[in-house]
Amino acid sequence: MDKLKNIWKIKSLRANVFIVLGMLVIFRAAAHIPVPGVDTQNLGRFLAENQILGLLNLFSGGTIENFSLVMLGVAPYITASIIFQLLQMVVPYFEELTKEGESGQRKLSLYTRWSSVPLAMLQAFGLVKLLSSQAGVFSAGDTFTFVCVVLAATAGTVFLMWIGELISEQKIGNGISIMIFAGIIAAVPGIAQTLIVNYNPADLITYIMFAIVAIITIVAVVFISEGQRNIPVNYARSMAGGRGNAGSKSHLPLRVNMAGVIPIIFAISLVLFPPMIAQFFVASGGFVGRLANFTVEIFGNQWFYGILYFFLVFFFTYFYTAVIFKPDKIAENLQRQGGFIPGIRPGKETESYLNHIMSRLVFTGALFLAIIAVLPHILQGVTGVQSFALGGTGLLIVVSVAIDIARQIDAQIKMHEYDRI
Repeated sequence: MDKLKNIWKIKSLRANVFIVLGMLVIFRAAAHIPVPGVDTQNLGRFLAENQILGLLNLFSGGTIENFSLVMLGVAPYITASIIFQLLQMVVPYFEELTKEGESGQRKLSLYTRWSSVPLAMLQAFGLVKLLSSQAGVFSAGDTFTFVCVVLAATAGTVFLMWIGELISEQKIGNGISIMIFAGIIAAVPGIAQTLIVNYNPADLITYIMFAIVAIITIVAVVFISEGQRNIPVNYARSMAGGRGNAGSKSHLPLRVNMAGVIPIIFAISLVLFPPMIAQFFVASGGFVGRLANFTVEIFGNQWFYGILYFFLVFFFTYFYTAVIFKPDKIAENLQRQGGFIPGIRPGKETESYLNHIMSRLVFTGALFLAIIAVLPHILQGVTGVQSFALGGTGLLIVVSVAIDIARQIDAQIKMHEYDRI
């Protein structure tokens, strides 16, 4: 309650919170504006039978279920982000941009946004074509209507990217993550209604089991997100006015899960991509049709899906940490400021030491995060209850984003208190 009172008292922070809430209201309103020619009831039944599109619908906040103008959500932008972060590791030009500081990041962000447009057009075309092939789901009519729907969906993605940037500018959290967070929260009432309507007393033990998993997931995500190792740092004695001043001591905090919720979002995007593309070629004959059917079937297997998801979350935790954590820069800054880690020489030895410590921390965080991510899928495979298959991933994103929002708001409150002093 004290934090909420402080948010209300600080004019700038209060304005930022209202702007973010206003953007989320606009996002949720746009998610309920459907394009013409769709039968929402038949579409809902089709999504319930299709696990992959059902998962995509959950993380888009129900935009596909409503077949709204923003049906693609921010998926094309996330795909473009993954592509350019991979390019930074293999293409020298993009690697140099990352070293240019803020100007380089602006160029990379611009390239990512521009690349999202053709990706959105491609995904919109594929999704509309897929749903058009399902009897009674969607009728695009003539070619002009089909093109208009594809362009409208592309414009919807660009619109959401703009809203995401406006949210990020308020320094309360990452705009894209917050919109995914809002989409998952918006789906909760519908899921709760389904569980209540379909409740069977014989499934009480299963319900309790999943409730325990949800609590364990929340506690574990909070534990990992808040966990950090403090590396002691000493600063050499300085000279001022001919007198020596005693050196100071501080610490360098290294978080167990420095990548936050981004690995989960990346993993979901890649898990969804192959079966979604394969859906378009299922009706084809020959080798292409057989390959498409095989892809759909193998991704529909709960165990294969869970194992792949586990390794993707594990990999992207390492990958994204390597992108954002630069031990060479930290070692260089410490040396420039006269700081050193006790027992470790400045420069290359400090860089190697930080790399070694961070690798051990990331392994722990990545393993823990991946296990929690697939735990609900394992339980779903054992119990056969489909309603809870998405709970673990949703909770991971919701809890991680909520922690990030709370942390950034707390930082703004502390900055305001310092300014007053």
